[in-house]
Amino acid sequence: MHGLSDAFLADKPAFAAVAAEFVAFVGDARLVAHNAEFDRRFLNWELRNCGHDQIPIERVDDTLTMARKKFPGAKHSLDALCSRFGIDLTARDKHGALLDAQLLSRVYVELMGGRQIGMSLAQQGAHEETVAIRVERSYVAPRPHAATPAELARHAAFLKLLKSPLWEQTGPV
Repeated sequence: MHGLSDAFLADKPAFAAVAAEFVAFVGDARLVAHNAEFDRRFLNWELRNCGHDQIPIERVDDTLTMARKKFPGAKHSLDALCSRFGIDLTARDKHGALLDAQLLSRVYVELMGGRQIGMSLAQQGAHEETVAIRVERSYVAPRPHAATPAELARHAAFLKLLKSPLWEQTGPV
């Protein structure tokens, strides 16, 4: 499937050795995965074993679920979606994490509506049928730290520089 042998993996670090670096790299970013629940469960098992917080489902966009909603009854594998969107698969002969992530990023863009071809406001491709999908998103709480007194003071000073801000024109809500 991926072509990684035991001999190749013998000198590679276990997840526990790189878990802190992984958590720092990911931060609180949204994650995109194909068949995300599989990946999330695997990662959460490893993270839990290393004493790290788990990744909540609200932080994950699943391209498999998105594709099933957008194209019911069609094939939804990464290869099938790449073919559907005209994404070149010639470099993919095995399941490789880096190449799959690059391909998935392009599939994700297409599932979210596609790339913008130009900056023109003229309607392009008016003859094409558009399909709307609703992606359920949950509220993600803000970061658990507040602004420092110095940051609040700088913010207040900046707001005083604004001439006729909108909130002063509209009054209390």
